[in-house]
Amino acid sequence: CVWMVVIRRIICGMEKDMLKGLFTSYTSMVNEQHRLDVIANNLANVNTNGYKKEGATSQAFKDVFGIKIKDASEAANLPKKLGIMNMGVKIGENYTDYSEGPVKHTDNPFDIAIDGKGFFAVEFANKAGETSIKYTRDGNFTMNAEGYLTTRDGDYLLNTRNARIRLNPNLSAEINALGEIYQDGNLVATIGVKDFDDYNYLEHYGENYFQPVQDAQARPATDYKLDVGYLETSNVSVVDEMVNMIAVQRHYEANQKVITTYDSSLEIAVNQLGKVQ
Repeated sequence: CVWMVVIRRIICGMEKDMLKGLFTSYTSMVNEQHRLDVIANNLANVNTNGYKKEGATSQAFKDVFGIKIKDASEAANLPKKLGIMNMGVKIGENYTDYSEGPVKHTDNPFDIAIDGKGFFAVEFANKAGETSIKYTRDGNFTMNAEGYLTTRDGDYLLNTRNARIRLNPNLSAEINALGEIYQDGNLVATIGVKDFDDYNYLEHYGENYFQPVQDAQARPATDYKLDVGYLETSNVSVVDEMVNMIAVQRHYEANQKVITTYDSSLEIAVNQLGKVQ
């Protein structure tokens, strides 16, 4: 009887450790799936003008645990709770690479690329008809029948005062490096180029736009010039993303093999180890 108790404890201990290993591999697979989704989205936007690629971070349990036990924000006399922490990989935050993409020549007088920092301000209208200001690096603009400069989706390009830019459709327009638009020798509008002090307070908003969060305020951009007749393309490198995709697939497959190995070991521990002959 004593030996049976000892054997049961050994088996329970092995099962407990194995279950932790299964959970660790599972959380790692979830994280790799998340990374794969980000890579797939980057590849889907490789031909999207002005698109900024995204990446995903991850944190190991030891890093999360180390931060938690060193947290001095809690009162010293209160019991310190570790909170909820997964015993495996923690999916981190997505981040955006704001580096400039390659520029292509189009000869279209309303195609504009920003050389330097900054974003075009655009009046965006949602399906409910509500308008708000969004920001984009996609300078593929056109003039509609009423003379307004718009995006290809019909959203209005804004000037330095966040008002719509309207030109005379019967006159040719010239745009200089400062965004000043001249018709018949007269200055009729100036394209509004905005910037932010901290890009961490920007988030993607579908349709290749960005929007500020946590009350971040846009300011006039200073370190830029406009290249008319050019478009900034996506900063996604197909080769880099494919290499990353292969690495993610290898990590995913490795964790699958770990789970298979643990499953076989658990089967032996449950059905064979300690069996009375």
